[in-house]
Amino acid sequence: MVETSLGAVRGRWEGAVAVFRGIPYAEPPVAQRRFAAPVPVRRWDGVRDALEFGPSVPQVGHIGSVMSSVSGDSGDGSGDCLTVNVWSPDLGGVRLPVMVWIQGGTYLENHSRNPHYDGAVLAGCGVVVVSMNYRVGADGFARISGAPDNRGILDQIEALRWVRENIGAFGGDSGNVTVFGQSAGAACIAALLVMPKAAGLFRRAICQSMLGTYFSGRLAGAISATIAARLGVHATVDELSRFPPRALIDATTAVIRSMPGLVESWGPMALTPTPFSPIIDGEILPSAPWHALANGAARDVELLIGHTRDEYRLYTTQPDGVPNRARIAEAFAHLAPGGHDAAYRTAYPHATSLQRYEYLNADSLFRMPSLHLADAAHSGGGPVWFYELGWSFNSEQGASHCLDFLLIFGTLGPEEASAHRSAHPDVAIEITGVGARMRADWVNFAADGSPGWAPYDSRARTTRVYDAQPTTRPYPEDRSRRIWAAHRFGTLDLPRS
Repeated sequence: MVETSLGAVRGRWEGAVAVFRGIPYAEPPVAQRRFAAPVPVRRWDGVRDALEFGPSVPQVGHIGSVMSSVSGDSGDGSGDCLTVNVWSPDLGGVRLPVMVWIQGGTYLENHSRNPHYDGAVLAGCGVVVVSMNYRVGADGFARISGAPDNRGILDQIEALRWVRENIGAFGGDSGNVTVFGQSAGAACIAALLVMPKAAGLFRRAICQSMLGTYFSGRLAGAISATIAARLGVHATVDELSRFPPRALIDATTAVIRSMPGLVESWGPMALTPTPFSPIIDGEILPSAPWHALANGAARDVELLIGHTRDEYRLYTTQPDGVPNRARIAEAFAHLAPGGHDAAYRTAYPHATSLQRYEYLNADSLFRMPSLHLADAAHSGGGPVWFYELGWSFNSEQGASHCLDFLLIFGTLGPEEASAHRSAHPDVAIEITGVGARMRADWVNFAADGSPGWAPYDSRARTTRVYDAQPTTRPYPEDRSRRIWAAHRFGTLDLPRS
């Protein structure tokens, strides 16, 4: 049993790690609170069991009462979805480093109960691990008149405040908090770095395969208007509150299917996997992270940034993931610097059209936004380290998007990896070693601010490359770096007419 500032919670020891699941950090986002900023949860009496994960926030596949009830009736408990989970190897006053995980999911999904996010192995290395639920989809990220923007990130800030106030009772050091996240979660972390409301809530940050899209208010407003129009209303709190989350999710799903046909209206974001991203509103999120970091924002926060080598292979190996010629041409016309594939043909003369398409999407969505973020942080005077995951366990997907967190959490086992139809012969031996090395480097960074290799700078571009045997060398994707050298990542807006 642990006494928090809001009341006592009871977890359980699972082996050598104490686990507390489903601790609420904010009031249920229902009724008048549905589209509002999060409100700290009220104190409870007695001891609250923290043995099961809290309900999922509204999203595809969630079937709680909040999904279908306009009134926000949470009689089945599904309203209590803004929760945190804690894994700790020691509940004494030991002041262990704290690692707070912010998962991705294209701003559409958010499952902290995902078994691949289990923090037990990582906590066993001597840190306190925290994960959270935060609002996603239209409820969390759509621009809605009468509601604050970036509600999902405001949830993350509220969870981080809970960590600051309570993590000492779980054996953690509230003054030594590292946020780490992947894909959309990493993009949220990049936003947190430059958000005034998040200042002082963490000391270090790890951005893994950050999704490099941030929307202007105009673009976000046009997207929200299109989603609301599917329901026959305007994107306002009063009108959207009449519909349950399930209706908004269905409308969003329909818009996602139509997005490739909206590229002339919405610009390159229409060719990405999601209609949502953090909104640059000038207040909650003042500017895109590259510009702010280059100007010295968060220069006191130590950063570890990187990506996987084959980021986009995860998508092209999915059913219906192989694009036709028209789709490839459209991608180069709207995503590539210069608006054509000449630079990629020159840089990768032996690549197939599908491979060049993969490189383009990997670069535009993940690899180059990550590299440019490191350049911006270094330019602004902040300490930054860079890595690339080049190891893979199968030849089909390569070092794909999401593989990094499976290794760091240690939740992809040798048997499961070896069972893949295209698994490499030595995968059972290699996966344990690569995962242990990455995990140790992440823990070392969280403990004292150095992962164990030379910091990044924009000349040497020192990069830790994780393979069966890790190496430290100049950035390995230099051909793509040169293609994107003159590009400036920033805020995506509606095309100018």
